[in-house]
Amino acid sequence: MTAMMLDDSEASDAELIGRARGGDRGAFGKLLERHYGFVYRAAYRWCGSKADAEDIAQDVCVRLGPAIRDYQGNGAFTTWLYAMTLNAARDMMRKHARDTARTEAYGAYALIAGEASADGPDPTEALWAAVRMLPDKQRDAVLLVYGEGISHAAAAEVMAISETTVSWHIHEAKKRLKVLMRSAGEV
Repeated sequence: MTAMMLDDSEASDAELIGRARGGDRGAFGKLLERHYGFVYRAAYRWCGSKADAEDIAQDVCVRLGPAIRDYQGNGAFTTWLYAMTLNAARDMMRKHARDTARTEAYGAYALIAGEASADGPDPTEALWAAVRMLPDKQRDAVLLVYGEGISHAAAAEVMAISETTVSWHIHEAKKRLKVLMRSAGEV
């Protein structure tokens, strides 16, 4: 009862946590307000980006609601909160890595398939320059299938090789192009 009469600014973390676990939204809000700066600073040190640190801090605030019930009180609340912040930062970094890999993969496919957007400098020219650096058979297969838009079977007829060999040359060309584009800083 005494804790209820105390001003939230005077309440300890333990009191606020206890009240928040019991469903007191005001106590939960005060706990967030008190520790938001700590969470933001920890996130910023981990990721180095203000925007990402804000996203991480907000994610921690959202996660804290259900997680506060699991806090045992064995260690300092800030230690537990720091671990939660690092987990949120790691989750965000993994998501960024997945999104980046997905974007790069789509970008490479779009460039090879000739579906690249015309916004900004034309990255297609860099791709075709890399295609021109491929070994003859790989270059021919890519130019016929992606440059001219013909099927693997038609390319096989033009190149006087089997369709599976055309597919193999395309596969090898894609692997080589990925390396060439990375070394050129394009992908």
